[in-house]
Amino acid sequence: MGVNEVSSNSTGKIFKVTTFGSSHGTALGAVIDGCPAGLELTREDIQKELDKRRPGTSKITTSRDEKDQVEILSGIFEGKTDGTPIAAIVRNKDQISKNYDNLINKPRPGHGDLCWYEKYINYDYRGGGRGSGRVTIGHVIGGAVAKKLLERYSITTTAHVTQIYNVKAEKRYTLDKIKENITKNNVRCADLEAARKMEEEILKAKEDGDSLGGIVEVIIDNLPIGLGQPVFDKIDGSLAKVMMNIGAVKGVEVGLGFDCVTLKGSQMNDEFYMDDDKIQSRTNNAGGVLGGMTNSMPLVLRIAVKPTPSISGIQNTINLESGCDDTIDITGRHDPCICPRVTTVAESACNMVIADYMIRAGFIHPDNINK
Repeated sequence: MGVNEVSSNSTGKIFKVTTFGSSHGTALGAVIDGCPAGLELTREDIQKELDKRRPGTSKITTSRDEKDQVEILSGIFEGKTDGTPIAAIVRNKDQISKNYDNLINKPRPGHGDLCWYEKYINYDYRGGGRGSGRVTIGHVIGGAVAKKLLERYSITTTAHVTQIYNVKAEKRYTLDKIKENITKNNVRCADLEAARKMEEEILKAKEDGDSLGGIVEVIIDNLPIGLGQPVFDKIDGSLAKVMMNIGAVKGVEVGLGFDCVTLKGSQMNDEFYMDDDKIQSRTNNAGGVLGGMTNSMPLVLRIAVKPTPSISGIQNTINLESGCDDTIDITGRHDPCICPRVTTVAESACNMVIADYMIRAGFIHPDNINK
């Protein structure tokens, strides 16, 4: 028996993004409400972000050949937002639904299938339906609009892979160097030697019909001081929520995160100093957040991404029709590691949150969008 509960598909309070669509449906997309009028925005602004997350771009991604060409349906007139809802879609072109026929009544280990079956009864099992990673197309559409808005205030969001399986990026770089290096490899890792080893591990797992997880770090720069609220609406709390709402993310940490337990207060605290007339801190162990509010230092968070649950080979499961133990052999096309493509989704999700907070705090106002 299903649970009588309406599904939530929106995020944000003023800058609000609602996503829709499923892996093998007609199309996926997003509706963005609350974006001020007068923002210069083109199809290409959204397309270049979608191109970074689309499948089939390298040998370490799924072979599903989707071009993910965006169509803008509303909200833009003569190259600028007009203050009405921005609606955009991407049509599915290369779905092969028959690959999932053997999954009927057999929930895949590591997926949300069983929960979807029990909660909604009428479950689209093709590629995971609404629970597929493909629904993050909506995140990227919303995030692309938010990114364009934040660019006017020199706010940048950069996500990069710092670990795949047991291979870690050892070298540390400036933010500018990170932005440069992640464009030079398929893994989107700033440490180019580590990126080579990461790709080798991903291809090895792919050959074995297995998958790998990893860690993605996100750096949000040039934020004003004071974004966020001190109790139930902390900026890091909202960012953690939107990160955990990305499929396959199993953990979030801000600043030093769990490593802070190995330090004393005298080591953890970020001491302040004056640089001309600007307040700075000598370290950024807090990750740019104090008391639930931004402190003008770069906001740094990391997410733990689990291995892609769709793997080759026989796995044990149950048959919901017979009520007996059963086995499952998953076919179809899947990423051996989703971390490289998650980077764009993570950037987009963070940008949506930051844009919403900037508008709510008055840093972005309809009257000054064109100034």
